Amino acid sequence: MSVIHPSCAIVTGTSSGIGQAIATKLLNEGWNVHGLDMASSSLRNPLFTSWQLDLTQAQALEGVLDTILNAHLPKVLVHAAGIFRVGRLGLLDPKAGQLMWQLHVDVATQLANRVLPIMQQAKQGRMILVGSRVSSGIAGRSQYAATKAALLSLARSWAAECIVHGVTVNVVSPAATDTPMLKDPARANTTAQLPPIGRLIQPDEVAGLVAYLICPEAAAITGQDIAICGGSSVQR
Repeated sequence: MSVIHPSCAIVTGTSSGIGQAIATKLLNEGWNVHGLDMASSSLRNPLFTSWQLDLTQAQALEGVLDTILNAHLPKVLVHAAGIFRVGRLGLLDPKAGQLMWQLHVDVATQLANRVLPIMQQAKQGRMILVGSRVSSGIAGRSQYAATKAALLSLARSWAAECIVHGVTVNVVSPAATDTPMLKDPARANTTAQLPPIGRLIQPDEVAGLVAYLICPEAAAITGQDIAICGGSSVQR
């Protein structure tokens, strides 16, 4: 007989950056966290279970989800794993575009397809997708922006299906954030633009917003794209 943990969260991308900050925040609040990532995680906590896999391999992801869902009832699902590739017209790389689409969009879809119906049946749950401020489009980053824009449509559609069951789906979209992704060699010849606040967004700030969105006081917030932009959205 399966043992159901009352406070289970599934988080992707927990080996570094935003995903790691979110997992750490949840662990500090007493959540049982399952971290899914290609790289090994440095997190050490009795409440943390690390699953090392290529998320874009659907069969492998399905197997991990089978194991987790047979033992736990997830209340929180966060898709934070991501990659960043750039390219201007004439230099767009179809393989890079496909990889970003697989990781950002296809993985989110597979996770939602498995977990959201369980949350609907339980009449509780929160799904949060980590988007980006560039989802509205930006020169030289069209393929990346397109994948993040797709997350907004998915989130709104799923939110519309889930809200009557007490389940919410939202997107959190940071501006340039201080993560290892900024040092990725694939970002060669591109520089992160500092928000008006004059510094990069910190992963802990994103984690703090996620923590709010999963609390009872946020039950009426769904289908939203919430920016952590350091003033980038402010009309000046």
